[in-house]
Amino acid sequence: MTIYNDDFTTMEFVVKILTQVFYKSEAEAETLMLQVHHSDKAVVGIYSYDVATSKVRKATSMAREAGFPLRLTVEPDKE
Repeated sequence: MTIYNDDFTTMEFVVKILTQVFYKSEAEAETLMLQVHHSDKAVVGIYSYDVATSKVRKATSMAREAGFPLRLTVEPDKE
């Protein structure tokens, strides 16, 4: 599952999504947020398809409710 950078979603909101939806620690969430900010995207985690799509739906819904265009994608494992 990948999260992408944009020019509108705040860094604080990305950390909120990573801690509340993906259950990352505050430190891990901040590291991932900075990776997204500097590299335009980051892998958030590897989950089963059902769990991944559920988490993407929840995060996207939270982002839209807050007025942010945050984008996340579910991609198949490359193995």
